[in-house]
Amino acid sequence: MATDSAYVTGVGLSSVGRSLFRTPLDLAIEAVSRALDDAGLSRQDVDGLAAFNPDQGSVGALQLQDAMGLELSWFAQCDIGPSQLSALFEACAAVETGRASHVVAFHASVEGSARARMGRGRSLPGSAMGMPERAQGWQQWTLPFGAVSAGHPIAIYAQRHMHLYGTTREQMAQIPLVQRANAALNPNAIYREPLTMEDYFSARMITDPFCLFDCDIPIDFGTAVVVSAPDAARSTRKPPIRVAATSTAARSRSSWDQFDDLSTMMCRDVGADLWTRTDFRPQDVDVAQLYDGFSFIALAWPEALGLCERGEGGPFIEGGQRISRDGPLPLNTNGGQLSAGRMHGWGYVGEACTQLWGEGGERQIPSSPRLAVVGSGGGIFAGALLLAGDAT
Repeated sequence: MATDSAYVTGVGLSSVGRSLFRTPLDLAIEAVSRALDDAGLSRQDVDGLAAFNPDQGSVGALQLQDAMGLELSWFAQCDIGPSQLSALFEACAAVETGRASHVVAFHASVEGSARARMGRGRSLPGSAMGMPERAQGWQQWTLPFGAVSAGHPIAIYAQRHMHLYGTTREQMAQIPLVQRANAALNPNAIYREPLTMEDYFSARMITDPFCLFDCDIPIDFGTAVVVSAPDAARSTRKPPIRVAATSTAARSRSSWDQFDDLSTMMCRDVGADLWTRTDFRPQDVDVAQLYDGFSFIALAWPEALGLCERGEGGPFIEGGQRISRDGPLPLNTNGGQLSAGRMHGWGYVGEACTQLWGEGGERQIPSSPRLAVVGSGGGIFAGALLLAGDAT
């Protein structure tokens, strides 16, 4: 979808922690209230809600509507597809088609507290969010063989990439190392202490080639994004950020083990499709916020988006300078999900806007960014969007 008629006007993040033992609704209200304050809006201005609530551990639109006393002209509730940002894409469509003027897209989760209560090893996929522990869908074919998370097939993709292109763990390690350096400057990040290459290679292996520091961190959080129509955006507090293009393309088989090229994932189709919907080119991107549920995904996204050549993801990030805050393509400037914590892809949107508004504080990149790319998911589903600041 190419668009000039949807704008981000405010973002909000609740308190964040490994185990806050608060309810998802409580965190959602906090995040939405902060997003409205950021946009200079009141509850009375909100006429649309879009909730990402993939399971029983998150919050639906009508729950939040009731709790905050909102009067809505439109609402949507979205599960996992076509990406974790599906609610945000629905919000854009709502303002583009005139269904609403100010839509709040939001997501909240208490996965960290759930896992703390259950203990390590007890939280099989879905169970940490209150879902049945009996395997369903594709997991019924993988759990009997010990593949208990998406990390197992993605590790195989990483191995295939290493086999075909000579990618190394030393190269891949730059993603957690650079992001930990960024997290040190983010007061909301979970892990802020320095991380060295020695620390990385000393960490326990989770699923070859992923060690502990290649895997994201379950946390409790709420996050919200205000999406406004053009006329409505003019009355908000800050310069609106234009949603220049989005993509949720799926041109290949959505399968962990039957994808046509096991050195990449669905992000390949999304990345190629995104540029058909805009006049911007990959070389125009100033900052990238790319999914890092496992470090290899953040290596695969630059290839998928044409930010580097196919198979060149390893050399592209080698040494870390290119993806550092003062490099030509800063990556995951808040620390990403590997250090700031797993927000199911939602943390990237707020961070991209923070950078475009120049509000990053100590972690603000020095190059006055004007165009950000956000990539969410990447395995068997993915989504991407371009965010253009007011100077573009």
